[in-house]
Amino acid sequence: MMALLVLDVTWQVLTRFILPQPSSFTEEVARFLLIWVSLLGGAFAYREHSHLGFDLFVSKLSAAKARFVFKLCCFLVAVFAISVLIIGGSNLVYLTWLLGQESPVLNIPMAAIYIVLPISGLLFLLYSSYFFINADQQMATKEFS
Repeated sequence: MMALLVLDVTWQVLTRFILPQPSSFTEEVARFLLIWVSLLGGAFAYREHSHLGFDLFVSKLSAAKARFVFKLCCFLVAVFAISVLIIGGSNLVYLTWLLGQESPVLNIPMAAIYIVLPISGLLFLLYSSYFFINADQQMATKEFS
């Protein structure tokens, strides 16, 4: 998807500055690809523990307290994933499907674009559940930092 995004934006720039007729669909394609790349990339970064984190405070805690904070963070991520991404995203997909909302230029259903919200929510929930269950192993190998 990232390669498609780069190709799309490159084509958009070329058609705008070199060709007499700029491409009409590339901006919308870039916007939709950016949505998908951001949400799926966020889930991937969470899986790899690559999100920005401030662990100076946690590193000063005892092992038991650090494990508690780690599990609390996993729980909060799961709550966010369920409430905002899965439930809220599913409601958005259902509503846009029900109303038949389509993108202005490409005429594709907006539900197809918004389906990435519950998908990424399921990924966040899966990863946070795994991290919560395997917190002892995560803490022992320092995978969380």
